Amino acid sequence: MNPGYRVALLDWLACAAAGAAEPASRAARTAGSGLLGRVAAAGCAGHVLDYDDTYTPGLVHASAPVAPAALLCAADLGRDLEAVLGAYASGFEATAGLARASHPALYERGWHPTAVCGTVGAAVASAWLLELDEGKTEHAVALSLLRAGGLRAAFGSHGKAIQVGAAAAAGVHAARLAAAGAEAPLEPLARGPAGFEEAFGGSWPTPDAAGPAAVLENWIKAYPCCLATHSPIEAALAVAGSDGVPDRLTVVVHPRARQAAAFDEIEDTLQARFSIPYLTAFALLRGAPGVAGLARVDPHVQSVARTAISVELDSGLEEMAARIEVGGKTVAYVEAALGSPARPMDGPRLQSKVAELAGDRLNGALDDLSAPAGDVVAAGGFV
Repeated sequence: MNPGYRVALLDWLACAAAGAAEPASRAARTAGSGLLGRVAAAGCAGHVLDYDDTYTPGLVHASAPVAPAALLCAADLGRDLEAVLGAYASGFEATAGLARASHPALYERGWHPTAVCGTVGAAVASAWLLELDEGKTEHAVALSLLRAGGLRAAFGSHGKAIQVGAAAAAGVHAARLAAAGAEAPLEPLARGPAGFEEAFGGSWPTPDAAGPAAVLENWIKAYPCCLATHSPIEAALAVAGSDGVPDRLTVVVHPRARQAAAFDEIEDTLQARFSIPYLTAFALLRGAPGVAGLARVDPHVQSVARTAISVELDSGLEEMAARIEVGGKTVAYVEAALGSPARPMDGPRLQSKVAELAGDRLNGALDDLSAPAGDVVAAGGFV
């Protein structure tokens, strides 16, 4: 199995360990019970800091709904970590494949691809663990489509992470329904009148559309904020390291990046994670943002963001690229930020991220794949 799955799963585990203390995660734990409630809470915890990995060809967090489904289902069934990884890999690829086929249509129509496509991935992962045959797995996928949803309008609120947790739980529920004998026709639900393609505007992938493993193009985030802000952050770091911070500057991004990170005026730290002006100003004044730095809104950073930084669009840029202009002249350009497939983080940097989020709780967590899945759940402390 490609080692990228283990890297991405450990990354998600660390995000969930830290995210469990956030208000949305605490609410999710309180509101739900049983396996589905635990899956929803863990899914929320893993996504709430917006520090979890992203598959950029589909602009989807493929681990966010799939990892909690695979891990919690495996623990419930008494399975080991090898089973978790097998289920996770299958669900990751299903989520990424649907998002890739449906990009950018889902985004353009206001859907949140992670919550929409993640129901399918969570169902596939759960069906793998339940050892469903091909027919029952198709029913599980079809049933999961009945619960697909999630809106970009939720970005910058508790709703973004909660809808991802709900997608994870919906996928698990769909697989369990199929295991219990429930049936639904996949082809008409996916491609037929009033089915997925027509209702969501996406495209259902065909088997021959599959290319290299999606995990090869996965982005492990270096900063706990919307991916669309990462290149602006690094461009700002380059400007700050030059001859001084300019009085005014313009951040130029792709229109899709602006859709993702739409906040200029912010009220709280959730919105700050989706603000190009705020995070650009933060990088200029405070350096690279980390979890601690984004735990509160910095009034001085907020003031500089409001008065000195503007955002413009350039559809000729790559979706996650950015440049900074001063007086109409480009002073910094970043095509692929740290953590992207083009610039992957090295081992020590990845270890540093896990330690930042989870301390030593996850040391060696995935070293022994024969260990019970429940041991990692207990170590993570996110349910």
